Amino acid sequence: MARWRKSSYSGGGGSGGQECVEVADLIDAVGVRDSRASEAGHLALSPAAFAELLASLKRDESSP
Repeated sequence: MARWRKSSYSGGGGSGGQECVEVADLIDAVGVRDSRASEAGHLALSPAAFAELLASLKRDESSP
């Protein structure tokens, strides 16, 4: 069974602080889901794709 944890990228901005992304280490993948709609399923990203997603988020954070 996957152990889901709140992502450090979950924010307090917009939507009254209700944005919450959870991640889980899956076999050969990283799971990503919306904690408010966990019953809707999740995305399974390769470790490389997940690393690129994080790098992209970090670039966006540092952009003016």
